[in-house]
Amino acid sequence: MFLMERKLIAIDLDGTTLNNASEISPKTQAVLTAARQAGHLVSIVTGRPNRLSTGIYDQLHLDGPMINFNGSLGHIPNHHWAGEYQYTFDREVAFDLMAHRQELGINMMAAEGKNLFLALKERPVALDFFPSVLQANQILNQKSLAQDPTSLTIAVDHSHEEHLLSYLRHNFGDVIDAAPWGGPHSVVELGAKGVQKATGVEVLADHYQVKRQNIIAFGDEHNDSAMLDYAGWGVAMQNATPAIKGIANDVTPLDNQHDGLANYLQDYLELAE
Repeated sequence: MFLMERKLIAIDLDGTTLNNASEISPKTQAVLTAARQAGHLVSIVTGRPNRLSTGIYDQLHLDGPMINFNGSLGHIPNHHWAGEYQYTFDREVAFDLMAHRQELGINMMAAEGKNLFLALKERPVALDFFPSVLQANQILNQKSLAQDPTSLTIAVDHSHEEHLLSYLRHNFGDVIDAAPWGGPHSVVELGAKGVQKATGVEVLADHYQVKRQNIIAFGDEHNDSAMLDYAGWGVAMQNATPAIKGIANDVTPLDNQHDGLANYLQDYLELAE
């Protein structure tokens, strides 16, 4: 009897595993559970911070490592893991941006890490990512940011976004990568230079001793490109950007609103209905 080699399945969350209401459908839950029961490995690889993805990890009953902040943090939630890692960058970057807030058009900024969350007090932007209520010990300033962050998320006036990106490249291009979220909000995210989702997938593959040809990765946006390229089989969602579809090995027939990942994985892994 032919037995399929164990696969490492790397799944993006937003626009991929989750529907547009940021929920996991019953079908997605069932297929990912069946994949694990068949001996395959399922790992979340997301741009989200751990504070916004651990609930999904728990809902899927995962027990292996999760990758957050686009590859900058690898950890097992609520457990010690010898392979845990975290990439950070100099907190002076945050201090400089705070000093130049007005001229750069910065409305909001959050500094984060595995056990770090600080934000500027105001929240003039309608973005769930930034909390509407901040505790006194969560306010971002020079005193409170006592460690180097893993990520800086910046909401900026739309008219200033290009100026901010240019400023970051010119002043800090040797230590950070800055990328806009895209979509309706002008948000720019900063991470340590050269770190991407593929960084995390490589750590997972090494940890589990899985060859590249046995990695299947699903994604829909620019921040998934290196991961889809690194994986032996990179799959773009039907709702993915044209650029992501262009580098993928395949595209799901259905989008994230219609269980595109679940249906594709069920066929690919030959799982029972």
